[in-house]
Amino acid sequence: MRHLWSFLAGLVVAPVTWVLVTLGQDGSGRTVNRWVEIGTYSTPNLIEPAVYLGVAGVLLGLLGTLRFSPLGPLVAGLLLAAPYVGLFVAPFSVRDRVPDDLKVLGDPLPLRQPLENGTLFLIGLLLLMAVFSAQRWRRPVAAEAELTPAVTPVEHRPTLTDWPPAGAPKDPDTAPLTLAYPETPTDPLPRRTGGESPWSAPPRGAARPEGTSESR
Repeated sequence: MRHLWSFLAGLVVAPVTWVLVTLGQDGSGRTVNRWVEIGTYSTPNLIEPAVYLGVAGVLLGLLGTLRFSPLGPLVAGLLLAAPYVGLFVAPFSVRDRVPDDLKVLGDPLPLRQPLENGTLFLIGLLLLMAVFSAQRWRRPVAAEAELTPAVTPVEHRPTLTDWPPAGAPKDPDTAPLTLAYPETPTDPLPRRTGGESPWSAPPRGAARPEGTSESR
């Protein structure tokens, strides 16, 4: 379907471009010649022909750069370049077949002008060269996205040599494993009072644990 729309666009853009280029070139040429004759200029007189040339450039740019289909630039390029090529075969017959007395909105439309000065041949070759772009023969991006399967995330499965698992959450309350002795506080030894020596025997009246006997 995109090739059909591109083909129709080429059929429309080719004659419209011919008319716009003719209006722009003729208006611009007559304006500059008038400036030379009177010895002064007024730049607003160039606005109208510049608009014609600008619209023609936009149409050619869209047809030559968009990646719809190469069929449109191919058709438009052949239609624009063929009349100039016909000048090599039968120049007078081709020139007489192109009307030169038409008018658009009161402005003369000399369609032979861009044919004789080679502008149509130049534009036609530019469109034909756009056909050889490698990107034009690829499918649109939207179609490629539909044909490309969605990428599934890779699940990490730890092995016996991968411990602890990568990315596993760490519990801040769990102390790390270590081979050192636990750092737990111990009860302090009882202190002796009265200046007694730490090597003296305990008092006789001190209670003894059950299951022990006194030795003398």
